[in-house]
Amino acid sequence: MPAIRIIHRTSFAPVQAWSMLTDWERHGAQVPLTRTIIETPPPTHVGTIFTARTGVSRITFDDRMEVVVWRPPSEGSSGLVRLEKRGRTVTGWAEIEIRPLATGGAEIHWREELRLRGLPRALDPLVAAAGRLLFGRALTRLLRP
Repeated sequence: MPAIRIIHRTSFAPVQAWSMLTDWERHGAQVPLTRTIIETPPPTHVGTIFTARTGVSRITFDDRMEVVVWRPPSEGSSGLVRLEKRGRTVTGWAEIEIRPLATGGAEIHWREELRLRGLPRALDPLVAAAGRLLFGRALTRLLRP
């Protein structure tokens, strides 16, 4: 299963970064040809389900996710959200952890392991490299006001 690991520092406080990074509808806007469909009423909590649908016309695939850990940061403490990927095409998990920095701001740890069904395991390194590029760009864009 391809592993994706990204570490990013921001001047935003952990609570503000959390709000920006867990706005699921904004995620779809950062990934080309993708839109996010929220299936449960707000606010986000354990059990929230949403789908990132990627594609053009009839050629699409869904990355259906469920929030299984929802622990927002508070003053001086880290926050963690864990998503289990429950789709037919995309499986695995993703985590976003936000850690406060002693000097101010926050450090974000984006971890993801995913499997694209039907794709040979020999392509795992390519999938991981593409994921780091795609999710790294999305992370940078999500942290823009």
